[in-house]
Amino acid sequence: MRILLLNQCFYPDIVSTAQISHDLARYLVARGHSVTAVASRSIYGEAGDSLPAQETVDGIDIHRVKGAMFGKRGILLRIVDFGAFYVRAFCRVVSLPRHDVVISLTTPPFISLVGIMAGWIKGNRTAYWVMDMYPDVPLACGVLKPRSPVTWLTERVNRFCLRHSTVTVALGRCMRDLILSKRIPADRVRTIQVWSDQEAVKPVARESNAYRREWGVGDRLLVMYSGNFGLGHDVATFLEAAQRLQGDDRIRFAFVGGGKKKSEVESFVKSRALANCILAPYQPRERLDELLSAADVHLASLSNGIEGIMVPSKLYGMMAAARASIFIGRGESEVARTIVEQSCGTVVACGDVEALVAAIVRYAQTPSLAAAEGQRGRAAVERLYTKDSLCAAWLTTLEEAAARR
Repeated sequence: MRILLLNQCFYPDIVSTAQISHDLARYLVARGHSVTAVASRSIYGEAGDSLPAQETVDGIDIHRVKGAMFGKRGILLRIVDFGAFYVRAFCRVVSLPRHDVVISLTTPPFISLVGIMAGWIKGNRTAYWVMDMYPDVPLACGVLKPRSPVTWLTERVNRFCLRHSTVTVALGRCMRDLILSKRIPADRVRTIQVWSDQEAVKPVARESNAYRREWGVGDRLLVMYSGNFGLGHDVATFLEAAQRLQGDDRIRFAFVGGGKKKSEVESFVKSRALANCILAPYQPRERLDELLSAADVHLASLSNGIEGIMVPSKLYGMMAAARASIFIGRGESEVARTIVEQSCGTVVACGDVEALVAAIVRYAQTPSLAAAEGQRGRAAVERLYTKDSLCAAWLTTLEEAAARR
């Protein structure tokens, strides 16, 4: 098959959609398929072109169009950048030879329109890989109002994309349910979780972990939030827990990554002089196993009402590193359901600081508990969520889509 991946971010960008789509592309190339990627010349969130217009990496033919002019300077300017990317990406896609299937992700929102319109012109099938649901995300976060014209329009654009895609891929059961609620036929929706490479992410012993040495953690319990601090994530609950535990020298917190709420996290920690908290930016992917293994317990969160709209992919990396997880959010989320089903962590409600503090203290008092849950998580990854098995599910889905008439 000839397959095209369409997303603003691709290799060598470090954001999750770039990494996961690169993984899938390499898997497909290794099995004899021709893969092309169309992306931006800008690193996500930055202005200006810093990446080459065209190159071949790992057998993937990468075409990059002129990138962002404004970066993250404001919502209106980001919309201008998105619009420019839609046009440039469409022109590049239709200029390329026909592909059997175009896989469109959700950066920027509704980029799947390009794949659909290319299909009208060139006859390709389309796969809509839903990383986040729009306009559901800004609506749930209060950025959009329920009855606004923008909400009405973007909801109809999203339903158009869902209905006109050959197949839609959801990241979890909660997301699948949300997609089906929009009256999308069930036979055109697949559920494929986001994977963690259990070969690339392996447990690293605490005593030899460079991060623990660099941060002076010692033998203390390290509770880590790593990745994107986004609008849909509840940071308030774990920040309040960190403040309440500042006098407990058995426990340290590490907040690693970036995103819209990272400044809120940094401001909270610095304004309260929380010496029990470590702040760090995104770390290189080649050190991911060491980073994830530095923690004894990992945090993941979703604000109430976000379940199904977003599915945090970080859970599978935590599990691959054989570390226990605490999820802050509702029980119907895919993350909460997986933790409960695999007995690999704890679930607490948003705002329940007392329950979160109690869970962290319990792990500090009983280190064997976190170790046992981490081992169960690792076993579940090896059994159910390997990169190869989930990429194989993708290949089957693409073959079915290409065969549809």
